[in-house]
Amino acid sequence: MSNIKLFENQKIRTHWDDTSEEWYFSVIDVVEVLTDSINPRDYWFKMKQRVQLEDGIELSTICRQLKMLAPDGKMRLTDCANVQSLLRIIQSIPSPKAEPFKQWLAKVGYERIKETIDPVQSIDRARENWQKLGRSEKWIQQRMTGQETRNKLTDYWKEAGVEENQQFAALTNIIHQEWTGLTVKEHKNLKNLKTQNLRDHMSEAELIFTALAELSTRQIAESEQAKGFVDNAKASKKGGSIAKDARKALETKTGKSVVTGENFLPPAKQKNRLE
Repeated sequence: MSNIKLFENQKIRTHWDDTSEEWYFSVIDVVEVLTDSINPRDYWFKMKQRVQLEDGIELSTICRQLKMLAPDGKMRLTDCANVQSLLRIIQSIPSPKAEPFKQWLAKVGYERIKETIDPVQSIDRARENWQKLGRSEKWIQQRMTGQETRNKLTDYWKEAGVEENQQFAALTNIIHQEWTGLTVKEHKNLKNLKTQNLRDHMSEAELIFTALAELSTRQIAESEQAKGFVDNAKASKKGGSIAKDARKALETKTGKSVVTGENFLPPAKQKNRLE
């Protein structure tokens, strides 16, 4: 299960392994958070060389490569580490954030235990994170409603024999391009997003029309008893078209574009280069 966690309002890609029952964290994201490097990938590469030269330890051997959502919108392999390995990596990063980050790691683990016992707490956690990011209650409610609609659609896809990850992403892109006129990647580029989740940076209107497109897609797929990728691709285009017609009707009345380049990114800050 892939997820996003926040440390001081900065996002870290994570993965919960159900088999080992432990979190894995994107090392690149952690390096970026702790160093403020403008090129965390290069920092991590040079850091591995330095540690191997000084301590004789190959840090890559304590990591695990997992597929995570990359800046280009594709699932790509990236170095990930569990808590134990991550603590060893942090030892080699001179940063005033190291101790607060260790405390944050412990908190993340504790929260997962609570959420396993009571899944409602994961919903509360998401709401709390969005509140910390300054989202309005109205936006948060729409975001959560849209997520519920999305979950019902992906549940249908699973039952209909659609493969997760690549085929899910392809169907999502069909729906999105049909109603917005843009691919998911093009929409993210419009909003100047990289690794960020597009939906977390949508306006209220964008969230509503996304939900309409996905709700329409599921109901059409159900009525047509769509099976597999091809059938569901046809349903996805039809569902997206319904939201497109509604979008155009609203834009005609208001004179304003529903699809926008606005985002919730914090003001850009100067980052330190790796010495």
